[in-house]
Amino acid sequence: MKELISTFIIAVLPIYIASFTLYMVRALRGPTVPDTVLAIDAMTFDLAAFLVILAIFFESPILVATAIVLALWIYSLDIYVAKYLEAREMGE
Repeated sequence: MKELISTFIIAVLPIYIASFTLYMVRALRGPTVPDTVLAIDAMTFDLAAFLVILAIFFESPILVATAIVLALWIYSLDIYVAKYLEAREMGE
């Protein structure tokens, strides 16, 4: 089983690197704030998914908890940014 997971990680790693590169370009050169936020969201959710894959490979449940916390944190960031873009004020 571990051999299949390591083969999967080796096959998926170039795709993750390419997507991270594209997300980073969009985050740095995004013409608007929503483009930048969307790129950071996608990058973070991909990182959380990759942490789950690594948790299965290393048999470490703490990485799953880290991925859940990371996903919840980026979701709360989405809510605050959407609120700011809608009302142009922070708080409450």
